[in-house]
Amino acid sequence: MHRYDVVIVGGGPAGLGAAVTLGRSRREVLVIDAGAPRNATASRVNSYLGREGVAPEELLRIGRAEVEQYGGSVHRGTVVSVDRVDGATLRVVLADGSVVDARRVLLATGVVDELPPIPGLAERWGRDVLHCAYCHAWEMRDRAVAVIGAGAASLQQAQLWRQWTDRVTFLANDALELTGTARAELAARGIAVVTGRVTGIEVTGDALSGVRVGDTVVATDAAVVFPVSTARSGLLAHLGLLPGETLMDDQVVGATLAADAMGATGVPGVWVAGNVRGHRAQAIDAAAQGGQTGAMINIDLVHEDVRAAVALHPFTPELEREVSSLRGGPVI
Repeated sequence: MHRYDVVIVGGGPAGLGAAVTLGRSRREVLVIDAGAPRNATASRVNSYLGREGVAPEELLRIGRAEVEQYGGSVHRGTVVSVDRVDGATLRVVLADGSVVDARRVLLATGVVDELPPIPGLAERWGRDVLHCAYCHAWEMRDRAVAVIGAGAASLQQAQLWRQWTDRVTFLANDALELTGTARAELAARGIAVVTGRVTGIEVTGDALSGVRVGDTVVATDAAVVFPVSTARSGLLAHLGLLPGETLMDDQVVGATLAADAMGATGVPGVWVAGNVRGHRAQAIDAAAQGGQTGAMINIDLVHEDVRAAVALHPFTPELEREVSSLRGGPVI
């Protein structure tokens, strides 16, 4: 069976960023992408230097072409498991039964965002039900924004979105009891507070027009939520890689895979990059992280290549002279 240097699971910015770096390093790379990007419902990718406002699918199309430019391959498919064959090989199994082997595997599958259980939110996700100010707030500047409380972290969201508009309303949603300090801070910044449980949303002409709190409708142009973002990493569970919870103000806001600063996990040969490693990464962060992790994987492979070469060609003075002669260097 053919063995790739690196199989990358996930063809978003992180996976493609790593693939470009590895392709330029003359590594044989296969990207396997299930075609379910986190930002599939968004119309633009923002804060991406040089590609500001590009459509998500267009960014991925450009990335795939760049990977192929350097000899990499991109395959549409769903990986169901990664198994260890031996100390040097990992086996990647796809849903269609096909199998590929790799010296290294990079997981760049992103996260799944779990929204608050409020009727109608999921259908508007990424359009006018939002979470990331740096992704969407410019487009909502000076418009009405309702932040739906999900815990103490939502208070920070409300104050952050206030940077772009003075028409922010905080809907407590029975998710937390506001302290005196929190109320003072919200009031000082002109952020209105509405107590009571959020029960649904109102849509007018295919646009969000309000959020229902009990029997009252709070008029708004966008609803801001704080989803729980969980790494798509189940295919690595049997290797012992399980996502760990991420807390913010004692509130669970995500679950991602642990890795060192370069993306190496505790399982030899398995690396991670992008949102699967840190759910807050924007597209440009994920792409940069993928490129960095790709470079580290190449270095790891170089070290392995050196060990294999030394084992195959033990040092002798004769070998050294032969190599120097072949390469046109001085013969010692």
